[in-house]
Amino acid sequence: MCGIIGYTGRDNAKDIMLDALELLEYRGYDSAGIALLGEDGTQIMKRAGRVNDLRNLCEEKKPVGNCGIGHTRWATHGGVCDENAHPHRFGKITLIHNGIIENYRELTEKYELEGKLVSETDSEVVAAVLEHFYSGDPYSAIRRTVLKIKGTFALAIMFDDQPGKIFAVRNVSPIVAAATKDGAILSSDVAAIVPFTTDYFVMPEFHVVCLSPGNIEMFDLSGDKAEIEWLKVDWDVSRSSKGGYPFFMEKEIMEQPQVIGETIYPRMKEGIPDFSKEEIPDHILADCKRICVIACGTAMHAGLVGKSLIQAIIGIHVDVVMASEFMYNDPVVDKNTLVIAISQSGETIDTLEALKFARKCGSPSISIVNVKGASIARASEYVIYTSAGPEIAVASTKAYTTQLAVLYLLTARMAMARKLWSKQELSEYMKELSRVPEVMAKVLEKKEEIHRLAGSILNAKDVFMIGRGLDYSILLEGSLKLKEVSYIHSEAYASGELKHGTIALITEDTPVVAVVTQDKLKSKELSNIREVQSRGARVLLLIKENEKLEDDGRFANVFRLPVMADTFMVMPASIVLQLIAYFVSLDKGLDVDKPRNLAKVVTVE
Repeated sequence: MCGIIGYTGRDNAKDIMLDALELLEYRGYDSAGIALLGEDGTQIMKRAGRVNDLRNLCEEKKPVGNCGIGHTRWATHGGVCDENAHPHRFGKITLIHNGIIENYRELTEKYELEGKLVSETDSEVVAAVLEHFYSGDPYSAIRRTVLKIKGTFALAIMFDDQPGKIFAVRNVSPIVAAATKDGAILSSDVAAIVPFTTDYFVMPEFHVVCLSPGNIEMFDLSGDKAEIEWLKVDWDVSRSSKGGYPFFMEKEIMEQPQVIGETIYPRMKEGIPDFSKEEIPDHILADCKRICVIACGTAMHAGLVGKSLIQAIIGIHVDVVMASEFMYNDPVVDKNTLVIAISQSGETIDTLEALKFARKCGSPSISIVNVKGASIARASEYVIYTSAGPEIAVASTKAYTTQLAVLYLLTARMAMARKLWSKQELSEYMKELSRVPEVMAKVLEKKEEIHRLAGSILNAKDVFMIGRGLDYSILLEGSLKLKEVSYIHSEAYASGELKHGTIALITEDTPVVAVVTQDKLKSKELSNIREVQSRGARVLLLIKENEKLEDDGRFANVFRLPVMADTFMVMPASIVLQLIAYFVSLDKGLDVDKPRNLAKVVTVE
């Protein structure tokens, strides 16, 4: 779970890499480093801490070179210190690594590396093995090394006697590459290369790419030249910047009306949901006997909303499974099970491995991802790309709601394929879905009101969130957002379960966030709220603006949500919960975009 960058060309590699590493810092920010290969050999600058600390070091040392590799780290192997920061160097080899080398101990013993390594990382072991095999032919050394290592890896490598060249190879962990006006660039994320070009390619696994100032070549491990499949960035490149906002998280929250519209409107033709561009046949949706959603974290919470929609509307059983537990719980999936894999990055390792397992069991699969050419998209039978654009903040916001938008579309298409709806029912559903961007924009107009509401939980040690049905599903995500960015202990509970133990945690002045948007559950939810109020809890209530409250004076704060059909109320409610988490973190003076201990893309199990 690290960010990697490499550049070779006519420009100053140091400045390009430092700027790129700041864009990639959401992938890891324990330490950072760069290596420059120039006339005076290889210079390495690295330091524990943030990219800004590395920038200060470079200002002091002033390294020079037109070819270099850089890295920002989220520690998985070895502690956080200067020695464990990347790049790592052994003999003539300098490299950076994203992933996990599972057999590093065996390699250390086999190649007698004990006492010769200066770090505690598995990455330096790879550099040492490369040095062992290197005799002037980079391709041979890389091929022989790759055949020896086990695990996941994205490697960018420089050889001292190969000036101006960067070599790369990967297994699972992503690498994208592109030609620039003045050279060539590679990265773990498209966001780092869009300042230079909108044309790029995703490196296939177990291929070797060589970047030189005027050329990019790719070979398979047999040494045969491989054809490059070029892709094009289809989102506004300005989305990679903060656009005047103090944090990416706020900017990405504010972008949601636009990106949800860009996700749903192209898939609506003459008022009906349409996946012809994705070439998803109706029989995939019509013939499945059950559905299994595989995802992690925020994406799993999107899956829980999808579960409620599909079970209520389609009437078939839906399981939502944590991808990290999927293969270890003896999953029952077969040709009659439609597997839906959800991931913002499309690189989430647990989700990827679970998807591969399900496909081996014969399950048809649809992935919902945000990054073109990502590993999960390639491993899936069908793929639906959301149009969220780059999401830089670690805490997901717009990726989550665009995933929800796709699940709403899929549910409608499934109802069509199964002939469950009349034309009028389909029309009413799609009209309401098309209103989502407009309604979310109305919520965002009340941003400062939500900021004031967030103040009611600013100093809380614990926050509880309660709701039923769809309300409970979105509160799981709202609670996660608050924990991620504010470090306040927060838990979401199905409010009907309060009396079965949880209410023991409610004490005087405990903040409770309650969401009441489902008409059929309203009376029960309000009753549950009164139960916590009678124990002294301060309740922040989210409710439709047309609802009358007989005793609204009992609530610490009330936020009125624009009215939609119950099925769609999760969308405006979600945006309020996101803003509450954001403003609490902002007012506590925290680094909203980079919460402690977290990285955006989880590429190691």
